[in-house]
Amino acid sequence: MMLSLDRLIEEALREDIHTGDITTQAVVPGPRPASARLIAKEPLVLSGLFVAERVFLRLNSDVIFTPMCAEGSRVDIGDILATVTGNAADLLMAERVALNLLQRMCGIATLTSRYVQAVSGTKARIVDTRKTTPGLRELEKYSVRVGGGINHRTGLYDGVLIKENHIAAAGGIAEAISRARAYIPHTLKIEIETETPGQVQEALAAGADIIMLDNMDCETMRHCVGMINGRALVEASGGVNLDTVRAIAETGVDIISIGALTHSPRAMDISMLLD
Repeated sequence: MMLSLDRLIEEALREDIHTGDITTQAVVPGPRPASARLIAKEPLVLSGLFVAERVFLRLNSDVIFTPMCAEGSRVDIGDILATVTGNAADLLMAERVALNLLQRMCGIATLTSRYVQAVSGTKARIVDTRKTTPGLRELEKYSVRVGGGINHRTGLYDGVLIKENHIAAAGGIAEAISRARAYIPHTLKIEIETETPGQVQEALAAGADIIMLDNMDCETMRHCVGMINGRALVEASGGVNLDTVRAIAETGVDIISIGALTHSPRAMDISMLLD
């Protein structure tokens, strides 16, 4: 992860600084020691402080980055997340890239935590999807874990998920599952997307390991959970938000996958202030 993270940071810094930080070069000529604080401007779950640190160190390895809060901790307005000491120009040039990544990661962890709290007391687990920002998947899925959620498959290469278009291309649920079973090693499970109780019955008969109930209302979902009766893991997907997730969890599903965890979290408000 660290090697790909360093490449990501290098590209982000190059994108932002390009041929040079004109403002800093004009206003802060020459070396000048400085210290700064990263401050939470709202309550949040902290994720990605190590990423922010690597941004500063990538510009200048002499920068001293001191975390003041633990990864995964809940922080409040005004809490100091970390202090940074080094050459003023380096701190100013690294500021935006460090904050952009940190704010997004905290946003994902904070939103995930809200969903996890919303289903507390049920057996349902909150799971992410592949609806991630290109290039940021590892960091975003890491932040889901920090927020108390769990990861679905990382990509197309590490899990079988037969969706409606696969079913259409294969000629049906039974045929799609049969082909997948013949192709994959015994160590992989087969998940299939269903939209009706009839499709759930087909998936069960074909031996699916995980059955996704896609965009079903809660009454239909509860009926399907009863049909499955423990013979496969049950995943709910579609139409999930903070207002509906509790009712979905109470239908008895095992996992609830939520694309919004990574495709539309609000970046948390974090500032860097030079002392």
